[in-house]
Amino acid sequence: MAISFQYNKTSLQGLEKDLKMRQRTLPTLQSKETALRLEVKRAKQELEDLDREVEQRIQGYDQMIALWGEFDTSLIHVDDVRMSIRKIAGVRVPVLDEVVYTTKPFSLFSSPKWFADGFEQLKAIAEVGIRQEFVRRKVELLEYARKKTTQKVNLFEKVQIPGYQDAIRKIKRFMEDEENLSKSSQKIVKSKREAEARAQEERRVQA
Repeated sequence: MAISFQYNKTSLQGLEKDLKMRQRTLPTLQSKETALRLEVKRAKQELEDLDREVEQRIQGYDQMIALWGEFDTSLIHVDDVRMSIRKIAGVRVPVLDEVVYTTKPFSLFSSPKWFADGFEQLKAIAEVGIRQEFVRRKVELLEYARKKTTQKVNLFEKVQIPGYQDAIRKIKRFMEDEENLSKSSQKIVKSKREAEARAQEERRVQA
């Protein structure tokens, strides 16, 4: 990244201010990146656990496939999914609060005995599947924020801070050279004046 600057004191002060701001901000960004990495790891583990649970419940469902043919699936319906927003490491993520079902009444006498358990199994399968989608979205949001934060840390750490430091060194070196040149010029002028004054004094004495 090319830092735009001029070889003067005003530009130097501006660069030093920008550099200090980035040096103060960098540790905060690094801490946020570390926190996000940890949260991404936790969320991925949570998603893996849910994936296994979904698989187990589906296998349990498959084992009863012959019985499910008797079940009236219109008796239960997911009516609403209630959620809230939670901040994790500064990132807003959706959190599943409750799955609301609509159930129709059925006769316990004319229906198979396992119907009541069937309701609970379907509810459990639906809820874990919905929770799985919420956690998958959480992983995506946290991973995106982690990548953006890592990019910013790298930008500050590897590009901008070294770039500002290099620009400040160049300006200081230029100003030092300019000052030394000015001092040298002043010495030369002073020496010339002193020599001229001595020559005039010698001519005056000789006269």
